[in-house]
Amino acid sequence: MEKLRCVVERITYQNQETGYSVLKVAVKGYDDLIPLVGNLLDVTAGSVLLVDGFWKADAKYGRQFIAQNWEETMPATLYGLEKYLGSGLIKGVGPRFAKKIVAAFGMDTIDIIEGNPGKLLEVHGIGKKRVNKIKDSWERQKEIKNVMMFLQEYGVSTGFAAKIYRAYGNESIDTVKENPYKLADDIWGIGFKTADTVAEKLGFGKESFVRCRSGIMYTLNQLADEGHCFAYREQLVEKAIMLLNASEPVIVMTMDQMLKDQDLILDADEENGDAIYLPPFYYAESGSANHLRKLVSAGSQITLPLTLTIEDIAKRDGIQYDEVQIEAIRKTLGSKVMVLTGGPGTGKTTVTKGIIAALQASGLKILLAAPTGRAAKRMAEATGLESKTIHRLLEFKPADGYQRNDENPLEGDVLIVDESSMIDIILMNSLLKAVPAHMRLILVGDIDQLPSVGAGNVLRDIINSGVVPVVRLTKIFRQALSSRIITNAHRINAGQLPDITTRKDSDFFFIQDTNPDHAAEQIVDLVNRRLPNVYKVSPTDIQVLAPMKKGVVGAGNLNTILQAAVNPSDICLRRAGMEYRLNDKVMQIKNNYDKEVFNGDIGTIEVVDLEERTLSVRFDDRLIEYDVTELDELTLSYATSIHKSQGSEFPIVVMPVLMSHYIMLQRNMIYTGITRAKKLLVIVGDPKALKYAVQNVVTTKRNSRLSDRLMTE
Repeated sequence: MEKLRCVVERITYQNQETGYSVLKVAVKGYDDLIPLVGNLLDVTAGSVLLVDGFWKADAKYGRQFIAQNWEETMPATLYGLEKYLGSGLIKGVGPRFAKKIVAAFGMDTIDIIEGNPGKLLEVHGIGKKRVNKIKDSWERQKEIKNVMMFLQEYGVSTGFAAKIYRAYGNESIDTVKENPYKLADDIWGIGFKTADTVAEKLGFGKESFVRCRSGIMYTLNQLADEGHCFAYREQLVEKAIMLLNASEPVIVMTMDQMLKDQDLILDADEENGDAIYLPPFYYAESGSANHLRKLVSAGSQITLPLTLTIEDIAKRDGIQYDEVQIEAIRKTLGSKVMVLTGGPGTGKTTVTKGIIAALQASGLKILLAAPTGRAAKRMAEATGLESKTIHRLLEFKPADGYQRNDENPLEGDVLIVDESSMIDIILMNSLLKAVPAHMRLILVGDIDQLPSVGAGNVLRDIINSGVVPVVRLTKIFRQALSSRIITNAHRINAGQLPDITTRKDSDFFFIQDTNPDHAAEQIVDLVNRRLPNVYKVSPTDIQVLAPMKKGVVGAGNLNTILQAAVNPSDICLRRAGMEYRLNDKVMQIKNNYDKEVFNGDIGTIEVVDLEERTLSVRFDDRLIEYDVTELDELTLSYATSIHKSQGSEFPIVVMPVLMSHYIMLQRNMIYTGITRAKKLLVIVGDPKALKYAVQNVVTTKRNSRLSDRLMTE
């Protein structure tokens, strides 16, 4: 082992998940920069490191220094000090002020900032407000560095340090030592396995209660991420044993204690098997069933006397309804709760507009909502009425939750909710709580799309229960038949191969390419050059949708190469190996109730503040600021997974479908991807992969008892 003292000049590569980094560092006595390789996540340019490690000759990259352990030290030169302070480490000090401060105080700069920050007022341009900001930021950074060093000792990525400090403050290290499994519960991005690594090094036993409890909670949360509302008892025991490598009696005893403590809820069922729920999912599922049944039973005699007949409305608005659509409107007007479902081109929007016209003619107040901002905006454009996201409709406040609930219900006569297949069980329960007994509820959605990202299969369960009237639109209307996007979507849904022959003036194209590397290059060329030239659009108006995140033609890699081609800006913030550039297209990947941005929201980076280490993203009509430590909530969205695209429509979609996507190729996945395209769809891929996807209708059944509860309770 050797020691190497170096200054970080630039960061060549960082892997956000593993922490693996390649840095170029300046070392005294060496003319050229040295590659430094190891787990060095969250090291910034300008940092001075003291590294333990060894030299290695790499056949491809030459001589490298492999870091085993490292610590950050103070710079030893004025240049190093200036670069260190100007790296964005301290809020209020960018490159410009760093130069001024170091010019004024030289090598005493750090002592001044730490012990006598008031002297910074002597520097031209620095006022009291900035001094206080520098002082607070310096203290915070010192504590974060302590957490980083602590985490490094226990093999945890230092990239989590700022998050842990934000959650626990100056008690961070004591909190983690007392119960490292709190990390998995409280810190987004830290899973059970990471917390378990820390716990093992801190001496927690393999079969300790706190470890087994955390492992069981983790197992249930993993199942929820896969869409399940609960685990069968045997399923949970088996998975927990595999995860924890603990004995069955210990797992069962832990589970029994958790049931006694009401950390878990048992839904006993001798015939179908006992179900174990996390409390939020149990109360959401039983609550949704109770609210829905009450709504249905409150409306046994509610046929609406029409001021205008459907024929009058059709004549007035110049719409020609067919018999199926007229029957759909009549059925809706005679139902307290109803589901309207159908694929693209079957007239869901036309029927919805007819329903609205009939209800408005009768003087009823109508509320419109959808799960996502984009879906709500599209609904407003189609109907001419205001439409809100469900969160905004329910008046969500971060500290207090939903302001609209059973004690303060929604005000209106009818609620119409679009894209209902996206609604998970937790959100559905919150929505139904706020629907008063007199209100009509109309759920609109395409049942053949992918189910919700969150737990449950709500729309399908409601339909399968038979408790609620359902209108299923199947006929494709004449104007929609000219669209190959629509006709091919219906072919796929019926288990038939789409028509992929090339036709001039078509809205559906298939480019055959079985090589993932070459397909990725083709996609970049389509987005950056070919499609913009032909259709006169910006590359950012084109959305790439991939069946999965990983791989050469997965959303992750496609984002990297598309960013390089579409937006080569050097104005950026870097976080955990990812560059966030000015004008980048980004997506929020977790619900942030404080900022009121939600998983799947897409925006554009409009401001990058290098001095404050913040950036601002435009989401429709709102500009939302992010600190550099919050950037792991954002990902590039030049390409995204088909799952994440639910509820959105894009003018032009490019979609890779290759055999390298094998594990994700399913009929409803491809159907959902195709139906996201509004004007043009280009598939790049392998006909064999497309055929496999169309024929693969094996979808994992989700553990849910909503349908049973609707029928039996």
